[in-house]
Amino acid sequence: MDEITNNKVEMIGEIISDFRYSHHVYGEDFYSFTLKVNRLSSSTDNIIVTLSSRLLANNCFKTGDVVKISGQFRSYNNYAPTGNRLILTVFARKVERLDMQACNTTKNSVFLNAFICKQPVYRTTPFGREIADTLVAVNRTYNKSDYIPCIAWGRNARFISGLAIGTNIFIWGRAQSREYEKKIDENETVTKTAYEVSINKLEVK
Repeated sequence: MDEITNNKVEMIGEIISDFRYSHHVYGEDFYSFTLKVNRLSSSTDNIIVTLSSRLLANNCFKTGDVVKISGQFRSYNNYAPTGNRLILTVFARKVERLDMQACNTTKNSVFLNAFICKQPVYRTTPFGREIADTLVAVNRTYNKSDYIPCIAWGRNARFISGLAIGTNIFIWGRAQSREYEKKIDENETVTKTAYEVSINKLEVK
């Protein structure tokens, strides 16, 4: 598989932020924005989307627009004075403006042809739900890889917890955002957002 079929994302959502300059590479400027994506429940996910200025050239996308994004789930390291941080974003290859009625549509699908690169950690929640966290690597061209946190539940959690580092797996799921509290010191905590793939189905290749 090539990088496009290794890593596929499709989602529909509402643009809820302005476009922010991200970076410049190979003669292209890239921008990012936040997309609010509906879940089947009443909650939503706020996903960071990155796209080339060339996709914006003939389209005046703005806050409030409902769009369909086709692309890939990407990661990169943000080197900052406070330390390195893994940044996760949906890299848009295609953006389509939709009718406002599509705002109520639930569309958020991710497929990854990945390799387990961190031993899955299995546990149960205080309510007795089974859960497993892991990190997978998805190959890209030019000997690059995207490192994507994943979370599995129930029987998928039990299954993935028995797999070894290096196992090649197919993952179907959705991109999600999750807020958590990080303790800075004895008296201060900050709210941060984690991005990950919630696994609906997985197979060993």
